[in-house]
Amino acid sequence: MFELIRKSMLAGVGLALKAWDEVEVLAKEVAEQGKMSESEGRKFLNELQGRYEEAQKKLEERVERSVKDFLKKADVVTQDELKGLKKEIRELKKLISETTDEDFS
Repeated sequence: MFELIRKSMLAGVGLALKAWDEVEVLAKEVAEQGKMSESEGRKFLNELQGRYEEAQKKLEERVERSVKDFLKKADVVTQDELKGLKKEIRELKKLISETTDEDFS
């Protein structure tokens, strides 16, 4: 369930990334219409890309935090928690096995 929710949220982030192509085209049009030199246009585009990437990173962090909060509230066991429980069960089985073997010796 966690993976499904995570993939759904990240799909939204993917759509935001797809929008970068549109931002880039718009920036080039603005640079051309604003009669910017090539270096000014490149600087403008680089600044836009930096801001876009920063916004993207913040969005991804929010999505991850939201998914984790949702799972915590829904009381869903995460894969890491499940792995920890399986390890603990194996250790307990081993301890029980060793203890019962000692009792019969």
